Amino acid sequence: MFYFDKVNSKRVLKSSLLDCAYFTTRGFKPEDILLESGRLIKPEQTHSDHVEFVDERCEYSDTDGLILTNTNDTIYLRFADCTPLVFYDTKQKIGAVSHAGWRGTAAGIGVKTIEKMNSNPEDIIAIIGPAISICCYEVSEEVRGKLLDTVKNTSGLYENRNVDLKKINARQLEEIGVKTIDICPYCTSCSNDLFYSYRKENGTTKRHFAVLRPV
Repeated sequence: MFYFDKVNSKRVLKSSLLDCAYFTTRGFKPEDILLESGRLIKPEQTHSDHVEFVDERCEYSDTDGLILTNTNDTIYLRFADCTPLVFYDTKQKIGAVSHAGWRGTAAGIGVKTIEKMNSNPEDIIAIIGPAISICCYEVSEEVRGKLLDTVKNTSGLYENRNVDLKKINARQLEEIGVKTIDICPYCTSCSNDLFYSYRKENGTTKRHFAVLRPV
């Protein structure tokens, strides 16, 4: 279940399943992220399915997923309609954040992140953050086909030319054995007063964040 909280006096959205992650709202800046220690790291996102482990590097080019294995650094990825995926392995005690637009979703970036974590899917807590919902996400027939081809069961994932990116990502995870998934109910387009929306705001360059603190 999702609920609102405050970080540095600014409103954020959290899941009751995972305390070490949150999603920011409009007006939140990188400097508002509170660091317990270590570095604040973000990748150069390019709508790829490339996932990296956080190590001594400060830059991660062409990367749309970061896996955090240490207890010092904090990572964040940027969003405005695309689907934030946050993972936590309860056995290995490591976490990850991935950016799943339609291209990342079609490439299965969520599944690939869990595979790169070398995790048993049953040990994973998956949090799917605020993103554009089926009500506002019309795509071409080609894109719809590419997205639906990633799952065996397409029931409830589309209505005509509209698709549900959040549920498609969840279905991909379910089909590999992830049992614990929390899906955010907020649509970034409908709730544009809370979140940035690339579609609603005609290509805005502003972004909200998915943040993973030391795990």
